[in-house]
Formats: sequence, C-alpha cells, structure tokens
Amino acid sequence: MAADEPHPDVQSVLRSRRWRRPVGLSRLGARGARLLTKVGLWLQDDDPPAVGDTTDLTIPGPGGEIPVRRYRPTGAGPYPTVVFYHGGGFVVGSLDTHDHLCRRLTVESGCEVVSVDYRLAPEHPFPAAVEDAYAALEWAADPEASADVLDPDGGLAVAGDSAGGNLAAVAALMAAERDGPDLDYQSLIYPAVGTREDQASMREYTGYVLSEDDIRWFDRCYYGTEIHRRNPYADPSRACDLSGVPPATVVTAGFDPLRDGGIAYARRLVGDGVSVRFRNYPDMVHGFVGMLSEDVDRAGEAVDEVAADLRGALGRA
Repeated sequence: MAADEPHPDVQSVLRSRRWRRPVGLSRLGARGARLLTKVGLWLQDDDPPAVGDTTDLTIPGPGGEIPVRRYRPTGAGPYPTVVFYHGGGFVVGSLDTHDHLCRRLTVESGCEVVSVDYRLAPEHPFPAAVEDAYAALEWAADPEASADVLDPDGGLAVAGDSAGGNLAAVAALMAAERDGPDLDYQSLIYPAVGTREDQASMREYTGYVLSEDDIRWFDRCYYGTEIHRRNPYADPSRACDLSGVPPATVVTAGFDPLRDGGIAYARRLVGDGVSVRFRNYPDMVHGFVGMLSEDVDRAGEAVDEVAADLRGALGRA
C-alpha cells in the first residue's frame, strides 16, 4: 500500500516546510499552531482557481453562529450541494486553509460547496465539532433556511479531509440514524477514523507529516478521555451498523499513519453493504491534497477524482 519512498515532489515540499515548524505542535499549543498555520498561508504563492461566486456568512449553530463559505460554480444552476469539513486535527484549520481545495472541488464537481468553520478544540472539545457539522448539514438541506444562499437541485453530499473526513463520516452516520437529511454521497479524504496504535501504518509512518506526539496531542485536545473515543459520533468505525449511510469515496495515502484506519473503515462500509470507491496513493503522505498550490500533481489528480465521483453520484456527469 506504500511505495518505496514518498514522491520526489512531496519530499521537496516537506523539506521546504521544515523550517516553518521547528518544534512539535504540542509544544506550540493551540494558539501557536494556529499562528504558524496563518504564517504558512501568508508565505504561499497561491493562485487558486476562479469560481463563479463566493459568499461568507454565518448560520445558526448549537454553540452560536457558525461561519461558512459558499462556493458557486460558473454557469447556470441549480446545483447539487457538497458540505465540506476541513482538516487540522480538530485543533487547527479554517476556511482559508482549505480555500484552494474547495475552489478546485467546486470547479471540477460542478457543485456548490459549503465549507464549514466548526468550533475547534481544546477550547471546544468533542462533541462541539460534531454538533456544528450536523447543524451545517441540516441547514444546507433545509430549503427555507438556506434559500437565499444555495441554489440546490436536490443532490446533497458531505466531504472532508483528515479530521474533516471524520466529521463527514460522522455527519453521514447521524443523518442515517436520525432519519435525515437524505444524503447521496460522502467523500472521505484520508479520514481520521478507525485508527489504532497497533496498526502498521501508525508504527511505520509517523514523522513524515504527523509525529506520534502530534497525534496524541490532537487526541487529547479533542477527545479528552478514552470514553469519548469509543463514541460512534467521535469515531464512526465504532458504530454497530453502517448500512444506512450513503455510498462513499475513501482516499488514503501510502505514507500516512492514518492509512490503515481509512482502509479498515472502507472495509467496514463494504461489509455493511455500502458501495465504496477506494483510492490509495502509495507515494503520498498525510495532507497531500493540501499541496495543490505547491506543484504536487497527485494532489490535483486526487481532488479531480473525488470531484468526478461526486459528479456521477449527484447527477452532474
């Protein structure tokens, strides 16, 4: 499932990033990690793809207003809607860190994308992010609530990367167990689900992007206790039955400590009768889709394939 070594393009990106993060995230703390992320964005020479329109707004949430950013394709609607949740270990990440990705997903899928700026840990530990994720999905599915912002044609999906992949999977599970909203698809990009410390990928591939300390720190910030980790809405691989969730694309990377958890979750979905398109990128690392602006061609290929699956599932093919 992994190549002999990461792709040369990825190795180049990782070398260029090393000086930006001289110490581990746990030593920086949440505020320091977020500041470092902002500096990284400022230093990027990014030229994101143009979309038809973007709108920043807030929507009602259980803990207050939730910032979201809506991306609309060019051309006439109506469009299906993809609710997107960003990665970042539930601690970092924002609408801006995933702006390029959401723009490309909008262009290639022909869907409206609603990016959700859910509450972050440790200030807001589990289940705050889950509550915001589901509230945003309910808002997007409610034609009265979102009528002035979205132009849906009935198709609805969730998507996310890493921690956001976890939230997308959890939102899909909640929708199945709570009789709605009705979802057509879920796209899970190296999702943070089903990870166990004894998995081969967890033993062999920490250090490329995520260190063991990083992973444990994220877990402490978000889950807090082992009891929360066992909750299916914290890790949907703990659910007894996944048969009601929509078809899925699951993307993994060869040199990613989370790889085997993603593989295990894809197998669980198939075992429960859910249709899955599984794609592993053997020479990629965790977070590689976020390297769109750093000349990593595989990043664009992965986003385009995810978008193609969404087009097919949501009737835009």
